[in-house]
Amino acid sequence: MLKFPLELEIGLRYTRSKRRKAIGKRDGFLSFISGISTIGIALGVASLIVVLSVMNGFQKEVRDRMLSVLSHIEITAPDGLANWQPLSLTVAAQPHVLGVAPMVSSQGLLSRGGAMRGVSIRGVSPSEEIKVSDLPKQFVFGSINDLTPGSFGVALGSQLAAIIGANVGDRVNLIVPEADLTPAGALPRMRTLQVVGIVDSGHYEFDSTLVIMHWQDAAALLRTRDPTGLRVKVDNMQRAPEIANEIASVLPANVWISDWSRTNRNWFAAVQTEKKMMFIILTLIIAVAAFNLVSTLVMTVNEKQADIAILRTMGASPGMIQRIFLVQGLAIGLLGSLAGVAFGLLIALNIDVIVPAIEAVFRVRFLPRDVYFISELPSDVHLADVLTVGLMAFGLSVLATLYPSSRASKVQPAQALRYE
Repeated sequence: MLKFPLELEIGLRYTRSKRRKAIGKRDGFLSFISGISTIGIALGVASLIVVLSVMNGFQKEVRDRMLSVLSHIEITAPDGLANWQPLSLTVAAQPHVLGVAPMVSSQGLLSRGGAMRGVSIRGVSPSEEIKVSDLPKQFVFGSINDLTPGSFGVALGSQLAAIIGANVGDRVNLIVPEADLTPAGALPRMRTLQVVGIVDSGHYEFDSTLVIMHWQDAAALLRTRDPTGLRVKVDNMQRAPEIANEIASVLPANVWISDWSRTNRNWFAAVQTEKKMMFIILTLIIAVAAFNLVSTLVMTVNEKQADIAILRTMGASPGMIQRIFLVQGLAIGLLGSLAGVAFGLLIALNIDVIVPAIEAVFRVRFLPRDVYFISELPSDVHLADVLTVGLMAFGLSVLATLYPSSRASKVQPAQALRYE
């Protein structure tokens, strides 16, 4: 028969104390308190794993949807790229570059009937855009090939089309931040355009502001003959800042270059700050649950004074007594941590099913599309986060066990048995 060390056997027995006739109420209460401590640690660990997974998923989902419309790297010139074709070939020849496409970028006002909306104008090359983004795949009505030069056809973001009430075939008015000089003075430059497509990227900010047209039509509208920039796709978006610096070495002095991480630096920094704050707050919850072990074990030590005294008189050393209560505390901490990890993973991995069910039952919407970037609650579990949370919770449990176990080792047998 397998034999365990005496400290382990006694410590585990105290952890799962059962009711006995003589002292059933006291043992039952201690067992209940131990269970509460375990549940508290488990809930804290599970909550932290779920929150970190959702924050990871939110950041990843928004980043992927951004990059489905934006490019990894953008090269721009304030007055346009006069020799953009040779420059495009030079950039395409650089290491790690997968594709290059011309673009025209500006701002404007789009109106139809009484509705008006500030928009982001994006001039693209239908034949080249597939090399740098997923935009051609995001047309839900029409096709990017319908954007032919000279037709002045436009594709609208799905939310923008809904806001101004426009459908494919309708005409809209686009006002750009340029002026035409007339005998009556300077008048805003306006052009009537036909809607030939609707785009849905899943990113509300883009879908509610994006106007896409052929780059030659956009350049004509802005009175520039050339693209205002180049869009570049690389083989590893995480290395985009490094690759952008390498590309910058072959660019003219009057050209600017930026990568997706710099363009959206403030947003990603804000998400990281929120993630750190949530980690700190929920860690405090785990700490409270872990240090509830202190009171649990102190009560156990007080109730087991006679047992400790008997063990001491039978030859148990103070170190052995200390290890008995260390085992009890560590067992509670380990069980709570493992249960929390399992429960947290169960929720995090199935959050795409759990959240819609809660929304349907209570008729609420956690992420309205007009408020947040995305409308679904994503989750991305990182093994490093799970290990960090589990080990941290167990470590706090170890710290919470030190004082009660030390106190138990100092119990004097004669004093403990005096009133027994």
